[in-house]
Amino acid sequence: MMKLYPWHQALFSRLMASRQRMPHALLLQGRAGIGKLDFATLLAQSLLCEQSAPGQLACGSCQSCGWFAQANHPDFRLLQPEEGDSGAEEEGAASKTAKKTQIAVDQVRELAEFLGLSSHRSGLHIVLLHPAEALNQASANALLKMLEEPPPSVLFLLVSHQPQRLLPTIRSRCSKLDMPLPPRQEAEAWLTAQGVGNAAMRLASTGGAPLLALQLDDEAARRQAELQRLLGQGGRMDPFAAGALCVRAGVAEAVDMLQKWVYDLFSQQLTGRNRYQAEPSNSLLQLAASTDTARLLDFQRKLDEARRLAQHPLNAELQLEGLMLQYTQLFPAKT
Repeated sequence: MMKLYPWHQALFSRLMASRQRMPHALLLQGRAGIGKLDFATLLAQSLLCEQSAPGQLACGSCQSCGWFAQANHPDFRLLQPEEGDSGAEEEGAASKTAKKTQIAVDQVRELAEFLGLSSHRSGLHIVLLHPAEALNQASANALLKMLEEPPPSVLFLLVSHQPQRLLPTIRSRCSKLDMPLPPRQEAEAWLTAQGVGNAAMRLASTGGAPLLALQLDDEAARRQAELQRLLGQGGRMDPFAAGALCVRAGVAEAVDMLQKWVYDLFSQQLTGRNRYQAEPSNSLLQLAASTDTARLLDFQRKLDEARRLAQHPLNAELQLEGLMLQYTQLFPAKT
């Protein structure tokens, strides 16, 4: 049985204590990498558990928990993007890669039969959608009809780290639960307990998301530290050396690292704070003071475009070297 992350315990207890007043649809929204899906899954299991005490986790030993552990609970459905050809009717000539990122309309329509059945144990049916923004236009409209006239004793749990991509009409029919980032010291202590070295640096590099920091391997952490060292040279940086490092990382990872660095340059300019470095380096502070916001915004737009094309780069090495050359031009050469 999965465990509840320490930064979720108080929130979980409050929800379980008010289980008799649970809404018909709950939107769990927050940053990626903080454990929203695990939280929603534990909530579903605990609500279906036959022996959980008020405010407490599922017992893990009753028949309901046994079904849940085997992923075949008759009163629970998990909707995630499928990898088959489902949803072709609403996607037209979309590629298979695109289909793997969407929750298809047939998946939502199949809920009608599930929700029409009598509950086996608790009198409750639970549907968990993750990530909710994976709903396409057709599947979102199908879900909306269910939310507008929800069947009795049904709880929809929508998990999203991009709730702005959901239909406004879906958001308006859900009670929203904002799930904040865990306190930095608590997250660092948890990472250290998991055997993660240099927890502060890794946590900062993921914007404070502990599960993303846990997944960051040693090689990726070294690449990130080396790229930050190079980027800190500003206009003096060798764009070809930086480009070669980025090629080893791959376009998607390299652009992600660049976006985080540029975000912190913006943040230092506008607020005097940073998100992706545990402590702002002197070079970051100097660079933030040596360029203007308009030029950073223009470069950020170019990074956004590069990220959209990351899966299909025409020439990764040439593209990354070009980005690095443009980066050096943001600053006076003496920086």
